[in-house]
Amino acid sequence: MSTDHQQYSTANQSQAIREYAARHGFKIEKTYEDSGKSGLNLDDSDALKQLIDDVQSGSAEFSTILVYDVSRWGRFQDADESAYYEYICKRAGISVRYCAERLTFVLEALRKLLSEPDFLAVLEGEQLDTLPKNLALRLQGG
Repeated sequence: MSTDHQQYSTANQSQAIREYAARHGFKIEKTYEDSGKSGLNLDDSDALKQLIDDVQSGSAEFSTILVYDVSRWGRFQDADESAYYEYICKRAGISVRYCAERLTFVLEALRKLLSEPDFLAVLEGEQLDTLPKNLALRLQGG
């Protein structure tokens, strides 16, 4: 985890993840944390290696992984490496949720759209103003 920006401090990331978990009804069972590591490659990330090992071996006792944002997998030279680790988790039946991404609200709203007959009723009271303006207008019928 990065310590060069307060946003990415271990404490701030942990707090954001705890708040997300509380809002969405998740119980945090285990934390994998590489404090003070550069994240440039997997060799320097013992916690990420352990997470991937737990997922691939079937010993993970959770069904969802909460990640602060997509950059927290690591600062890999190949941008596809983060996507690869996410794919490993999904292939093992473990979903990945990003807690600080603006896009998270949009993706969650779209998931609801696919599962609810009246999407605007689901969005009632939600934060339509956080959506891109053109999408919010379309959802409101404008």
